[in-house]
Amino acid sequence: MTSSLTPFQQCQLARHADRPHCLEYIRGLFTDWVEIHGDRGFADDPAIVVGFAKLDGETVGVVGHQKGRDTRERLYRNFGQPRPEGYRKALRMMRLAEKFGRPIISLVDTQGASPGIDAEERGQAEAIAHNLREMAGLKVPIVVVVTGEGGSGGALGIGVGDRILMLEHAIYSVISPEGCAAILWKDQTAVQQAASALRLTAPDLLQLGVIDSIVPEPLGGAHMDPSLAIRTVGGAVRKALVELRRLKRDELPRRRFAKFRAMGRFLER
Repeated sequence: MTSSLTPFQQCQLARHADRPHCLEYIRGLFTDWVEIHGDRGFADDPAIVVGFAKLDGETVGVVGHQKGRDTRERLYRNFGQPRPEGYRKALRMMRLAEKFGRPIISLVDTQGASPGIDAEERGQAEAIAHNLREMAGLKVPIVVVVTGEGGSGGALGIGVGDRILMLEHAIYSVISPEGCAAILWKDQTAVQQAASALRLTAPDLLQLGVIDSIVPEPLGGAHMDPSLAIRTVGGAVRKALVELRRLKRDELPRRRFAKFRAMGRFLER
């Protein structure tokens, strides 16, 4: 039973190679998909996919991490680890969505932002921070879905939303269990302990107020029945959009800002 999985086993399930990826969600949920390429500053980053599509006849902006299936595509997509131009491309689409009053749907699935020297030289941290600030102020509904891995700033760069949904067996954390074990214990055998301490599973994050709801997966995980998983995500996204459409444009940034400012509060007894 998947409900009896340990946190580290949940990590392995979230990373399963056959889980649906961003482009499969796009093909399964939307019509009239038009992809946008390039950040108009340096290059196009294949690790992030952005564009416009129709959901039930309504045009929406879509952004997501794309990991790749085979070795060639994974190398081309940099294993879903975006570089600065990827975050700037995403922001380019989101600003267009705001200009035309279109909701934004963000599909998060990355182990983290690209750690390469080239990304650092081109302003990786600045690009992520800029997206956090700009997304907080956008006056259109933003629905974020963590579909697999939600890895630290790499996920947050497209993860500021009015509703944060998370698949049942996805993970979302400031660092991977492997990275945490290496830093705190200097021992990779401590990954089980690290995964438990990080509270990175969907139930943990719902309890902590980091996410708003959990999207159920097919028995055994989303990879067991990708079509059903995609349809279930579509239903959750539609429900969130119905709720958000009731809010005034000027009210969205205020609520979003308050939502994220409230995270991390705790009471010591």
